[in-house]
Amino acid sequence: MTDPNRPNDDPANGAQAGEPVVSKPYVMPDDPEQGSVEALAKEAADARDKMLRTLAEMENLRKRTSREVADARVYGITGFARDVLEIADNLQRALDAVPPEAKAAADPGLQALIDGVELTERSLLNALEKNGVKKFDPSGEKFDPNFQQAMYEVPDPSVPSGTVVQVVQAGYMIGDRVLRPALVAVSKGGAKAAPVPANGNEPDNEA
Repeated sequence: MTDPNRPNDDPANGAQAGEPVVSKPYVMPDDPEQGSVEALAKEAADARDKMLRTLAEMENLRKRTSREVADARVYGITGFARDVLEIADNLQRALDAVPPEAKAAADPGLQALIDGVELTERSLLNALEKNGVKKFDPSGEKFDPNFQQAMYEVPDPSVPSGTVVQVVQAGYMIGDRVLRPALVAVSKGGAKAAPVPANGNEPDNEA
């Protein structure tokens, strides 16, 4: 005998007798995180791009700083070296002022003075060279305006036109730069000088 007050355990309870039970389909909700993932991916890409740019800038700064430090080490004495050249010039002028015959017949006192001036000049040039400053003499070379300054021309058909036939004042290099160009006299009237090689003709002579 069935108790009329007992709940009906039939899953179809509430449906009319004889009607089939139909389950509601599961609807996948919209993904609320999709937009956030895309935004995070874009932020990550932007951050990576900024990081790479920063690293590149830091590397460029490091290279530029290293180059400036190296240049300062080599060229930091440029002003001082240029002032010292006047002393070297005066020593050379003092030696040039003594005629060859006077040197040959010099008494011991004069010879000692000449030797002292020569020793002082050599010591000064050695000190300059230790600091990257080198003297060069372009005598006999083809005139190169990058390293020499022409003071006048000398008619001389025995050498190619444009040849340095006289050095009025020696030139100096500091590192790979011209500290002071050599003052020279250039020949004219001779055969045309051979062209300078493509790699240039940097003077490396030392007096």
